Amino acid sequence: MIINFMVIQFAPGGPVEQLIAEMSGTATDATSQFAGQAGEGRQSGQALGQQGGDAKYRGAQGLDPEIIADIEKQFGFDKPMHVRFFDMLLDYARFDFGDSYFRDQSVIELVLDKLPVSISLGLWTTLLVYLISIPLGIRKAVTDGSRFDVWSSGAIVLGYAIPGFLFAILLIIFFAGGRYFDWFPLRGLTSNGWDEMSWAARIVDYFWHITLPVLAMVISGFASLTMLTKNSFLDQINMQYVQTARAKGLSERQVLYGHVFRNAMLIVIAGFPSAFISILFTSSVLIEVIFSLDGLGLLGWESVINRDYPVVFATLYFFTLLGLVLQLIGDVMYHLIDPRIDFERRDL
Repeated sequence: MIINFMVIQFAPGGPVEQLIAEMSGTATDATSQFAGQAGEGRQSGQALGQQGGDAKYRGAQGLDPEIIADIEKQFGFDKPMHVRFFDMLLDYARFDFGDSYFRDQSVIELVLDKLPVSISLGLWTTLLVYLISIPLGIRKAVTDGSRFDVWSSGAIVLGYAIPGFLFAILLIIFFAGGRYFDWFPLRGLTSNGWDEMSWAARIVDYFWHITLPVLAMVISGFASLTMLTKNSFLDQINMQYVQTARAKGLSERQVLYGHVFRNAMLIVIAGFPSAFISILFTSSVLIEVIFSLDGLGLLGWESVINRDYPVVFATLYFFTLLGLVLQLIGDVMYHLIDPRIDFERRDL
């Protein structure tokens, strides 16, 4: 939080500059929407005609210093940097994220409104990644060194090398009316009139919209998990207890799924929370932007572009907190899967 706070403070084009640009007629659309909510002390007709101004902000020449002071107070920039930082931490400890600078909503309302889209993308992507990676990793471990293992490894490396956003563009070109087929919608997670549809139609429409974004996120997400599954199974297959089970006359299927599977899957299953948060953090932002999905990734992107600091820090805080909670759940899952693992201190 400290590092990001410092970076944001020194980034050019902050909210004060944005509002000054709006008053000068050079604002972006997002800032222009804020024009009617700017409040008192913004008689631009009087201010623009005065000279002297304040060179502290770009484009402030010719503005009355009192107007600049009012704008700084409105955004809280009349306080020293360290005071603003600690005030922000105290507010966040109470889950008070304030209001958006350029949207007529509180930050918590914005986050809760966008959260279902991002969670939906993350859950479906993680589920598909596991459904693909676990069987594929097991098959690669059983047939280690075979032609299937070699060719599948090549396909995995190729899929991992293609960035998710590039694959998303390819999907749009081929299947979303970009050049060839127009089978899938390009924007949004649901169609217009979704509320009036039957439940069956809603489900079909939802999966129709989410297919391409999820595929774009899956393509580069299953490589590491597949190799992790394969290596985990290879480690267990070479253990002594596997040789003993085979010596007792058990079939390969009984050995693999009756003995090896539970031990080998410990690290894979316990890593589900961290895999989910990794997919949510690294993939959803650009995918949401490309497919115009109104989620946290797109919200964070727009807030950075528009210098909407309360939304920027709130999304950062939320993602970090969610990541820590899921990491904790991952540690608990280790114990649930294998009761031999605990977190009690042992005296050596």
